[in-house]
Amino acid sequence: MELFYSTDIRNTLITLSGSEADHCARVMRHKEGDTVFIIDGMGGLYNCRIRAISLPRRGEASVECEVVEKSLGVGARNYRLVMAVCPTKNMDRYEWFAEKATELGVDTIVPIISEHSIRTTLKKERLEALVLAATKQSLKSCLPIVEDPVSVKDFLNRDYQEGVLKLIAHCEEDDKKTIRERLHESADRIDVVVMIGPEGDFSESEIRLAKQKGFLPVTLGPSRLRVETAAAVSVSEVYFASLEK
Repeated sequence: MELFYSTDIRNTLITLSGSEADHCARVMRHKEGDTVFIIDGMGGLYNCRIRAISLPRRGEASVECEVVEKSLGVGARNYRLVMAVCPTKNMDRYEWFAEKATELGVDTIVPIISEHSIRTTLKKERLEALVLAATKQSLKSCLPIVEDPVSVKDFLNRDYQEGVLKLIAHCEEDDKKTIRERLHESADRIDVVVMIGPEGDFSESEIRLAKQKGFLPVTLGPSRLRVETAAAVSVSEVYFASLEK
């Protein structure tokens, strides 16, 4: 199944534009009358029939589709996950994490900037494009949110709803448990936040503040992991733990 993405939805009509229209009409060579599947990024999957295609030599292409059937919650999970991960020095590695996290299941990716971060900026638009491609490839109807970079301190000072399981992975000696153990201790919680630090780990003051804000320390095992590996392992731990419930 090939998925397309659009938020231009008016009653029973959906319009693909820009790169989505180009991919549909020029790359996939769909014609009027063909059936296509479109997601809205908010849980909706639409079975549509193409009504009209516009491919001007100049200007933006568009594909107008009529909704035949709508489904909700395709690819849905029984939990919500926020991954707050420091950007890696090599952005290819961070993009790899974002792609794999989307395939497994994540709701929000927050680039957090630590006192020890080497990289403090990233191209949000590129990351959003990669996340969209991974969402379609993995046949999900919900599109993860990519937030603007924020400092670790500002992230920790956010207000969270009661019941959110807040976890931080760091390298300091601490009373740590695995992510699965933390999840099993909080079986009724379906909202999870995991923080992953930079190459040099979080600073002592950041770890201290996190614990003051109710974040529980977790271990990812005895091996020293790269940032993107630790982040991907964390996503998979939450994913597989949810399957056990």
